[in-house]
Amino acid sequence: MTNAQDRIWIERLPLAAGRPVLGFGVTTLLILAAFALRWVADPYLPGGFPFVTFFPAVILASALFGARCGAYAGLVCGLLAWYFFVDPKMSFAIRSDTLLAMAFYLLVVVTDVFIIHWMQRANAKLARERELSRVLADTRELLFRELQHRVSNNLQVAAGLISLQKRRIDDADARAALDEASRRLALIGRISRQLYDAGGAARRMREFLEPLCHDVIEASGRTGIRCHVMVEEDATLSPDAAIPLALIVAESMANAIEHGFADREHGVIEVELSRDGAQSLRIEVRDDGHGLPEGFDIDGSGSLGLSIARTLAAQLSGTFELVAGRGTTARLLLPA
Repeated sequence: MTNAQDRIWIERLPLAAGRPVLGFGVTTLLILAAFALRWVADPYLPGGFPFVTFFPAVILASALFGARCGAYAGLVCGLLAWYFFVDPKMSFAIRSDTLLAMAFYLLVVVTDVFIIHWMQRANAKLARERELSRVLADTRELLFRELQHRVSNNLQVAAGLISLQKRRIDDADARAALDEASRRLALIGRISRQLYDAGGAARRMREFLEPLCHDVIEASGRTGIRCHVMVEEDATLSPDAAIPLALIVAESMANAIEHGFADREHGVIEVELSRDGAQSLRIEVRDDGHGLPEGFDIDGSGSLGLSIARTLAAQLSGTFELVAGRGTTARLLLPA
């Protein structure tokens, strides 16, 4: 049996708590079995062992059916041992050595019954506390999920309000800025439900990046864009780093979709996580689009999205850069 199964079985003791007739009936059978075994073994046992088979009967009765059955077994077994196996046998003669033997028997039986009863009460209390802890943990997780759901919905509503406000603005730059703000809020709202664990545990990067990439492409409305997540050596992601990292990767993918595939229906984006030496993690977002314009300088580009990505990378003690090649590569280096 596993430890969990053992624990569940032990927590059921004492058995037949609401059926005393069954408990006392089985206890009587244990007493008779102990007596029969002691009777059969009597010719082979040296003197001074009148209770040797009765102690296990008392312990079993106490453990299986509780203190009342244990006390009943102790009383009946004591009388049987006194009458049949304590000298002078076949009598309840009272002598000093008899009183000493019965006092010893009484001490052992009372101690056994008390300890078993105390352990069962402690075990029952532990089981109640464990169940209470489970209920509280379930409630906490439910509230956590509900909070995530409400935060996500509120962010989506805020993004929608920004989009509505954009309609009243004629300035093209202002409309573009509101568009970007609305898109970022909507994206955070979409991914916020998967950013954190109810227990506060760190998440694996692969299980974080894959749904994130799917959400970014779905939010863009571009059905011809495919994304591949490649993880050479997985790493953990602390909860505090989840939002900044999500925004950096999302911003890189959004730039690839908007600029790299500006006049294309189809394209491929690769998101790769790898080790850059022993002390750094490298996250690259590569596309097979048009690539960077001639003479592109990230410092002088004036792009708000790139500025946000570099600022968030600095918050994570990392660096963010764009590299020209076959398409464009956005590279994020983070401390391992």
